[in-house]
Amino acid sequence: MKYNLDEIIQREGTDAYKLELREMVFGTSEVLPLWVADMDFKAPPSVIKALQDRAAHEIYGYTIRDKKFTDSIINWLGSQHQWNVKKEWIEFSPGVLPSIMVAIHEYSESGDNVIIQTPVYPPFYSIVTENDRNILKNRLIETDGYYTIDFDLLEEQASDPKTKVFAFSNPHNPVGRAWKKEELKRIAEICIKHDVLIVSDEIHSDLCLFGNKHYVMADLYPEVRDRIITCMAPSKTFNVAGLSTAYAIIEDKKIRDRFHKRLWAMQLHMGNLFGGIALEASYNGGAEWLLALKQYLEANALLVQDFIKENMPEVGFVLPEATYLLWFDFRKWGLSPSKLRKAMVEIGKVGMNDGVSFGTEGAGFQRLNIGSPKALIQEGLERILKVRNEVFKG
Repeated sequence: MKYNLDEIIQREGTDAYKLELREMVFGTSEVLPLWVADMDFKAPPSVIKALQDRAAHEIYGYTIRDKKFTDSIINWLGSQHQWNVKKEWIEFSPGVLPSIMVAIHEYSESGDNVIIQTPVYPPFYSIVTENDRNILKNRLIETDGYYTIDFDLLEEQASDPKTKVFAFSNPHNPVGRAWKKEELKRIAEICIKHDVLIVSDEIHSDLCLFGNKHYVMADLYPEVRDRIITCMAPSKTFNVAGLSTAYAIIEDKKIRDRFHKRLWAMQLHMGNLFGGIALEASYNGGAEWLLALKQYLEANALLVQDFIKENMPEVGFVLPEATYLLWFDFRKWGLSPSKLRKAMVEIGKVGMNDGVSFGTEGAGFQRLNIGSPKALIQEGLERILKVRNEVFKG
């Protein structure tokens, strides 16, 4: 089947976060919105049809998630990641972040430490501090735009008796790393040694690009099964984030029972009617669409690479191993983070995520979402080039 991912779909009037909050975030609604991590593509036809068919029933009361729900997850993880999951391992959650929050509440106490790898998705900070835990920043090592893990620091941080949880982004947002087997093995060894629970955010696991592969740590190293909660969702993959449906895979029964009890105590277990339908339709009928999507994303990433090489080679950029999020290094422009942000908004009228929102390590960086039709990405690049031509003195 052919999918027209070049189609520009107007999202005005849909209460889209990335459009309606531009005034609040950027001070103007005139910026081209290439920031929030949802895509400007229609969901797969299987999802659209399933939702339309169910909406036609006209009664939208409480529903359950039955065998069809868990079977679709099991089949998807088996076909896409060669991970043989049992139905009893699956716990529903309204989102990956709620899953991380549940784990932090259940497996740590007020004042305990939680490790995060920075720069990282901004809610990783607030979900720790707003739940009265301490952040330990395991800063990633950046070499010419490519990021690796500081394992010596990770060992030191994990060895602290107050360190209880490691909130792990795999693939990593925003730096686009799909972590390799040897990296995952070392993480597993450290966390097992020091009795640190791994909460692995694998929401971008279906979006590995350019021949890179996603490795599920819980499957790769069975010895970590009693130290890991794997959090997944169809939301980023199939552009259904607004339906708030995710799940956690927990093989160890003791950990799973505690997670389940805490989830129910927080009243996070119900979910919504359409989220379950979208998950099933995505996983049961979306594989072909996903293949087309990843090819399109790769073409967009290569478009960006060629544009930067030709027009602004001083901008640091490395092709992502995964995700549709690109991490630009503008430090050679010599602007402070605030001046960089101001220039992008006022001169270029382009809205990207400010690098410092991912941590102090993001100063001088901006994150761009390429999950949009090629014409919009091209327009965004031209706007960035306009900024460059006014501010760069090199």
